[in-house]
Amino acid sequence: MTLMSGCGSGGGTNTTSGTSSTTSGISSSSGASTSNVLSITVNGSLCSSSTSSAYPNKPCVSVTVCTPGTSTCQTVNDILLDTGSYGLRIFSTALTGISPSQITSPSGGALAECIEFGDGSSLWGPVMTADVVLGSETAVQIPIQVVNAGFGTPTGCGTPDANPGIAGFNGILGVGLFAQDCGTDCRDYANNGMYYSVSGSDTVATVVPLSNQVVNPVAALPVDNNGVIVQLPTVATAGAVSTNGSLILGIGTQTNNTPSTVTTYPSDQNAEFLTTYNGTSYSSFLDTGSNGLFFPSTSLLSACTASGYSSWYCPASAQSLSAVNAGYAGSPFGTISFTIGNAVTIFNSSNSVFSDLGGSMSGGFDWGLPFFLGRNVYVGIDGTTSNLGTGPYWAY
Repeated sequence: MTLMSGCGSGGGTNTTSGTSSTTSGISSSSGASTSNVLSITVNGSLCSSSTSSAYPNKPCVSVTVCTPGTSTCQTVNDILLDTGSYGLRIFSTALTGISPSQITSPSGGALAECIEFGDGSSLWGPVMTADVVLGSETAVQIPIQVVNAGFGTPTGCGTPDANPGIAGFNGILGVGLFAQDCGTDCRDYANNGMYYSVSGSDTVATVVPLSNQVVNPVAALPVDNNGVIVQLPTVATAGAVSTNGSLILGIGTQTNNTPSTVTTYPSDQNAEFLTTYNGTSYSSFLDTGSNGLFFPSTSLLSACTASGYSSWYCPASAQSLSAVNAGYAGSPFGTISFTIGNAVTIFNSSNSVFSDLGGSMSGGFDWGLPFFLGRNVYVGIDGTTSNLGTGPYWAY
């Protein structure tokens, strides 16, 4: 399974300065002590000011990482919560207190990975084993990517982000619909474009078994491993300085993650379902790692003419729009109403969290962070079951 969506700056997740479905009644709130709950702060206390000043709609969590098999641990903040990718990726410069273990490739070199995102950015670095703690769950020992653009000789990876300041985060927690970040393609084909074997200055493409691929940490949990719930509050039309919510681990596995009335939208093996907008159907996905709503432009919307804002929409007045979402096979379906505001006005506001930030994207529909505001969104992992069905699915 290849990575489908973007995180970071520009494109599908631009950070340039420049009738909704029924949700469930889950009552867990930010800061809850329940073991399967992680606090989310959108442009709040868990986000680093050094990486977030020009980054609206940035959902941050903290993750604890430990030297394998020990109690030597470090909690890292400023981790971007991303439902559009899979696996934990942390810059090596943010891991100062622990020592992950290097994973060896089948050919004997150090296993490394290149991840390229929809906005054109990329991350490079070794794949290493660490113990990872989500919330207060039991630690799981899994492969993670330790992001380091200076590791070996990056190959076929563009210009990887060199540090958190460029990337806009200390790391990414990918909690999307799949367990591994590549799956059988990287297991069976060396020229997969993601995994490499590094020996000195030599970097060559390699196959990698599923057990050594960067893994969605939620899928590795002993109990709450069938998905997550992203819970964020509604934000006022003018936006907010920050807002708090929860990432709840598991679906129907505990009293605090039992869903009530929601609609389940099955996805295909690309984590996509269908969105019909302005008479045209598009492949679409739900992505907290994208900070706006990105979709093909229409006559209803005007692209920004101000320098540095060309990827964004800038209607003269806020536009009320709607689209119909459906499972990848065409059912079920439901109408979504949304609003697009003026990006120049938004970026020059004193606020940082907005429900109406949008930009242009060709050939698809990226329901980014604004979609999640005011909803409980369920992310059902492939091959697992809950009372909402068998994954992969989105539900809200």
